[in-house]
Amino acid sequence: MEIPSRCYASNAFVCYLLRMRVAALNMSKSEENIMTARIQSYRLQVAAHLHSFIVDEVLPGTGIDSAAFWHRFDALVHDLAPKNRALLAERERLQAEMDQWHRQHSGPISDMPAYKSFLKTIGYLRPVPLKVKVSTSHVDTEISLQGGPQLVAPLTNARYTLNAANARWLSLYDASYGTDVISEDGGATRAGAYNPVRGSKVIAFGRDFLDQAIPLQTGSHHQACDYAFHQGKLQITLDNGDIVGLKQPELFIAYNGNPPAIDTLLFRHNELHIEIQIDKAHPLTAQDPAGIKDIVLESATTAVMDLEDAVSAVDEYDKVIAYRNWLHLMKGDLKVEMPGNGRTVTRRMNLDRKYIAVDGQELKLHGRSLMFVRNVGHLMGSPAILDSEGNNIPEGILDAVVTILIALHDQQRRANSRAGSI
Repeated sequence: MEIPSRCYASNAFVCYLLRMRVAALNMSKSEENIMTARIQSYRLQVAAHLHSFIVDEVLPGTGIDSAAFWHRFDALVHDLAPKNRALLAERERLQAEMDQWHRQHSGPISDMPAYKSFLKTIGYLRPVPLKVKVSTSHVDTEISLQGGPQLVAPLTNARYTLNAANARWLSLYDASYGTDVISEDGGATRAGAYNPVRGSKVIAFGRDFLDQAIPLQTGSHHQACDYAFHQGKLQITLDNGDIVGLKQPELFIAYNGNPPAIDTLLFRHNELHIEIQIDKAHPLTAQDPAGIKDIVLESATTAVMDLEDAVSAVDEYDKVIAYRNWLHLMKGDLKVEMPGNGRTVTRRMNLDRKYIAVDGQELKLHGRSLMFVRNVGHLMGSPAILDSEGNNIPEGILDAVVTILIALHDQQRRANSRAGSI
């Protein structure tokens, strides 16, 4: 495998990672074996660093014995790796056939039926099945009901993955104040200390959003002076003294606080949630008659923890960094310590959010994004484990086995996938 001296990646760092990746792939087996201490597990030669991570950190708590794991992993690799190589050979055959055709028929395709016939002849196009039935089970609502944004984070970076997991609930005020969503015209600059001119624009922007998402029976959230929960209903007092409710009362589903005074209001709109936080004693609410401290939106309902596109994991040390982050995400105890300004701040995974439903029962909502893991595709091989013939095993098989093994920790907790999926 080669990469041209002129790299067309987006920046020099990516080019460096690509070249490091290629260098690792091109390394001879003898060179690679000298650099990597290995442990023989049945027919597999496993990098010692990866082996100890799986045995000492991953397997405990899964109910799977170490010997049984390596025995089954060995059988899986020697069953599927040859099939993986056969698929790659078929891919090369198809590509060669197509390259040859395009060399003989240069330029735009002039006869599409003939081209499709050619693709069918070589096996690139297959007949459409007459009957297809797909059954699904254990599907989380983040997939089946909620149309929320999705983040992608490199699994080798603990801070980024933690931020992605915690991005389910985000401040509309922070987002609009700190970005160009709101113009800096008229003195509403965002640099430096808090700018009350910009703050007023943020409040107005938030009220516009509330009028769109949870409109009042009459009037506007811009006129609201007080929000209260009284006799099972949400009541909004306007600046003219009128007391009104929502145009769609069913959108208000829960609260926190001591009625009629409440400090948190929760609404459900299109299966996503909106939280209004009220604190009339907060310094930043002096500009707001209703005392709204923030509007928090359910945002990134899902997050892809990426082992393929956003990272470059060259060897077993890189893989273990990524796998360890995935392990602590699945255990729910990933944390990152961030030094700065003479102190260290520790960030942790968000807890679930608890409320009192309108009917008085406890309501709990997921505090983190539903986390997927994207494993490496079938094109790559990994020197972290060698098979009985000394070949790098397919990296996709390695990823699939280890990430699923790790996700068994969540199967017991049901904290990531409440439906019990991986």
